[in-house]
Amino acid sequence: MSNINFKHTPCGDLAIISMRGCEDISSQVDFYLKQWRENDDDQSFVIDANCPRFGTGEAKAVLNHTARGLDAFIICDCFNYNVTYKMYGQTVPMSPDDHFQDLKRVIAAFGGKARRITVIMPMLYEGRQHRRTARESMDCAMALQELMSMGVKNIITFDAHDPRVNNAIPYGGFDNVQAAYQMIKALLRSVPDVKLDRDHTMIVSPDEGGMGRCIYYSSVLGLELGMFYKRRNYSVVVNGRNPIEAHEFLGNDITGKDLILVDDMISSGESMLDIAAKLKEKGAGRIFVFSTFGLFVEGLEKFDEYYENGLIDKVFTTNLIYQTPELLSREWYCSVNMSKYIALIVDTLNNDNSISKLLDPADKIKAAVARYEASK
Repeated sequence: MSNINFKHTPCGDLAIISMRGCEDISSQVDFYLKQWRENDDDQSFVIDANCPRFGTGEAKAVLNHTARGLDAFIICDCFNYNVTYKMYGQTVPMSPDDHFQDLKRVIAAFGGKARRITVIMPMLYEGRQHRRTARESMDCAMALQELMSMGVKNIITFDAHDPRVNNAIPYGGFDNVQAAYQMIKALLRSVPDVKLDRDHTMIVSPDEGGMGRCIYYSSVLGLELGMFYKRRNYSVVVNGRNPIEAHEFLGNDITGKDLILVDDMISSGESMLDIAAKLKEKGAGRIFVFSTFGLFVEGLEKFDEYYENGLIDKVFTTNLIYQTPELLSREWYCSVNMSKYIALIVDTLNNDNSISKLLDPADKIKAAVARYEASK
């Protein structure tokens, strides 16, 4: 038996389904897959699926391709507010709920005929409603269980707000992928004079909840680590949460050092900018922000102001969710392209190989930094 040569073969015919708003990143993923698979006819792996709507706003999913035997990967951005539909003659932007409903419609359109369905949802739907602290719904857990009950085998997300939410689906596949390697590469390319050593650079977590991802950066790069904690007023509730009264810093001296602020998302950016200002008051050098998801729900004006005043130097977020043309045009902004990484994950999973090494890019990060230092 030990002489048997086990060969991994594709689980099924590879198919990419792009939900509305994901056409650009899906086409980039398709580009890499076609290169690697060396398709003679240059046939796309993206199959046609859409969700037409009735005048009332109701919808259905239509799959214009055979479903039987497919290894299907559905790419869904639940936070693309640039996608609209007509309801009673009015133009309505799609909410996260609308995107999630369309995702379920497409899964239902497969009719159980696919060999395997994997959902690639870069920013997890309802990921911030991941636990119960009062009499409230547990939306993320319910959404994950609903997808599994519909026949989804794997869910791939990036930098989950709390990856422990996968406890809601103990018999389902759930992979939480980090963008650390791509972030470091983008920093080294866009800031050619950065020095990633303990004397010149430090990792800072904006809150205690983000310490896990910051510890990873700190340990892989060999940099010191600092942390802010949010002092909240628990006697008051504003917009559904306790307001932050102050940010307090815990860490060694930062005078003259470049700082990398790492968080999973920028929502309004208010906390991140407040922390950047406080770090500058303490004598920090340049401040670079790493955030997997840039939502910028209150616009870009505050970031423009802080950049002009020298309080932030560069903001790095990925193309995993919708980016406005205005954001892409900003001098302080750097987009981190994740499409090749997604294509590599899809290619590996389709051939039923392990993605463990893809999920922990520590060696690749160290090699990238070594190449950068050798080029100096």
